[in-house]
Amino acid sequence: MRLGQTLVEGAVTAAYFDDAGARIIPGHTALDVILDPSLARRTALVPGAKPIIPIHPPEVWGCGCTYETSAAFRDAEHGAREGMYAHVYREARPEVFFKGTARHCVGSGDSIGIRPDSRFTAPEPELAIVLGPGHGIFGFTLANDVSAWDIERENALYLTQSKIYDRCCALGPVIVTAADIPNPYSLQMTCTVTRSGKVLFQGSVNTAKLHRRLETLVEYLTRANNVPTGTVLLTGTGIIVPQEAALAAGDVVTISIPEIGDLTNTVVMVS
Repeated sequence: MRLGQTLVEGAVTAAYFDDAGARIIPGHTALDVILDPSLARRTALVPGAKPIIPIHPPEVWGCGCTYETSAAFRDAEHGAREGMYAHVYREARPEVFFKGTARHCVGSGDSIGIRPDSRFTAPEPELAIVLGPGHGIFGFTLANDVSAWDIERENALYLTQSKIYDRCCALGPVIVTAADIPNPYSLQMTCTVTRSGKVLFQGSVNTAKLHRRLETLVEYLTRANNVPTGTVLLTGTGIIVPQEAALAAGDVVTISIPEIGDLTNTVVMVS
């Protein structure tokens, strides 16, 4: 099933999306439905309703160095002095970092941001896990872990400033329940950046190249860390956008997995 949210008379309302339109669940959000799946029986069809951000997550966390391409790029960014990112890629413990809360997130069709103190901000296309009760995997959505690469390049301790700021995370277009993605390790993901209608960058990766098991990422996130239901965990990127394709205001980023849909955002400068 494809759970998400739409606007009904200005109110954020949970909905299941199918070819007929949106089957709304009046008076409830997607998080309410994740907490109480029985609410899904109370639906009303609204043809033409458009999805907004599929969940307003209480917390968003990210994982790094889960694809070899990402680890190699980040070591190169730091002059390959220590190979610390390759070390994390090899070791049992993954990199897990805080990405933000609902206020940092936007949905498909909204704008993602560039910090005014960054000259190399890039999209990071990722498969994202939405956690259900008991830290189980409720479903999957697409994510853009927008990151100011040059700030992290200056010093790895600046990671939070690279990762956390207004409009730094896009989610959508819907949450596909785990039962409808029986093999999350066989998904083909693409990312396209266009500028003035012309393709600036295009890349792809298959989640078969994901170095970590999803359950392992969830287990490390939740060790001594009782995150709330509805938390979103970004599983890392295997598509690296080079500096010559650094994002600029007006660019359009589209991330796609056919089983989930398209996550499309226009870039703006935030202050």
